[in-house]
Formats: sequence, structure tokens, C-alpha cells
Amino acid sequence: MAGKSASPGRRRKPRGQGGKSEPRNPGDKEILYGYHSVFEALKAGRRKFESIMVYENRSDKRLQAVADLAGEKQVAVQTLSGEELDRLAGFGRHQGIAARVSSFPVQSVSALLKLIEGRTEPFFILILESIEDPQNTGALIRTALCAGVDYIVMPKDRCALPSAGVSRSSAGAMEHAPIFLAINLSILIHDLKKYGAWVSGLDAGGDKGLFDADLTGNLALVVGGEHTGLRPGVIKACDFILSIPMETRITSLNASVAGGIAMFEARRQRLGINFG
Repeated sequence: MAGKSASPGRRRKPRGQGGKSEPRNPGDKEILYGYHSVFEALKAGRRKFESIMVYENRSDKRLQAVADLAGEKQVAVQTLSGEELDRLAGFGRHQGIAARVSSFPVQSVSALLKLIEGRTEPFFILILESIEDPQNTGALIRTALCAGVDYIVMPKDRCALPSAGVSRSSAGAMEHAPIFLAINLSILIHDLKKYGAWVSGLDAGGDKGLFDADLTGNLALVVGGEHTGLRPGVIKACDFILSIPMETRITSLNASVAGGIAMFEARRQRLGINFG
């Protein structure tokens, strides 16, 4: 794939999807809960904190670390009873801490295209196509950051959008992730090709083995949904459909596991590591 490049002189201007891909009001509030989500959101500094609530009868080093950082950032910390925290967190596993914050700052596809246009180094984009389980979404986001993915794209519909649950599932990694929302993934894929990207879908029925593919250069990796995999229109738009070789009668993997394997194979190749 490294042989494919975008020539500025021949490049056609992609069809813009504009700023309409951000469906939420930036002023919307939500409740983050769990130590990692709250602490990482504080560190990332991308959300506006209204207040942090901690369990009144709990005192440990982690909660103190949050309180100390909140003090540095001039965020109010208050104590609540266990029952009050349970209700605030929707009875999720809050670990004695929750926070009232602004919604996660997703970006538009037009912003993504501007970013890759100005890059001199090869880019690596993860596209999550119809991943509906927040736990899978959170795991994929965390793995993407560990594997050197530059940008993460989600469709506006039919997916688990960035939320408190996804943040907790990612152990707070989502708070640092550059996430973009697309109205139409097929259009986005065609636009990315105009910037020199090779687009590889990941599907159990793929006709090319993951370990036989060249994942260097400008790469967009598309991971399909838990139940339906990649939709036909997305498969048609991809350059290649890759599959992970299996040794047993089980023919598919969990979406986050499969995506993790593919992302780290890409990282191995991009770092020039050879186990042979």
C-alpha cells in the first residue's frame, strides 16, 4: 500500500460533509462516573467541569489524587451519600466518584480532512462501523490510542457514540481520543482515498489475510459491527477486505478483539518490526 500516494496537483476536492456531523449541543451536560473517567477527563482538559462529587465515607489515594487535581483546576468537589451517588450515576459502577461535565467534544469530518491535508507523515485512521456495544467501543478506542492510531471516526447513527459509559469502558482513554463523526461512511471513504489512503475493511469473510496485507502508508482500517459486520455499501467502498486467519471451527472474533489484532499488526508493520 505504501506505493499509493496523493498528488496535490491531481487531487480533486472532496465533497465536504461540513460541520453537520456533530449532533449534540456543545452546551449539553452529562454525568461521568468512575475514577479513571473523571481523572482522565480532568487531565485532558477538554470538558468543562461543573462539579465533582465523591462518596462522603470513602477516602483513598485515588480520590485524593482527583481532589488535588480538581483543586489545581479550580473545580469544586462536594461529598454525597452512597445512595445519592448511585442515583447520579444511574446505578453504574461509580467507584465513589462522579462529575457533572460538558458533553464530549466530537469533531466534524471536514475538520478531519483539513488535518490529514496538512500532514507530512503517513496517517492511520480507525473507522468504527456500527459498533453498538459501549464496551466494545471503549475497548477499541483504548486500543487505538495504544496502537498509534491518529484519528477515530464513527458514524452519526447506528453506533455507540462517545458517552459516560464508553468513557468508563475505555478506562478514561476516550477523554484523550481525537474522535470525528461522519454522516455517511461511504462518502468519507471515497474522500479519504483522494488524500492517498488505502482503506481496508476487517471482516471474517475477507478475501485477503491480515498478515499478508501491507498496512504501511496512509491507512484507514474499518471495523464492522458486532452482529452484522461491515455493511454492503462500506464493503464496496473499501480497497480490501481483510480477514484474520483462524485455527479452529470458530469463524469470528469479538469486534474489539479483532480490531485490536488488526491495529497492532498495522503498528508492527509501521514500526518495521519483523518477527521472522
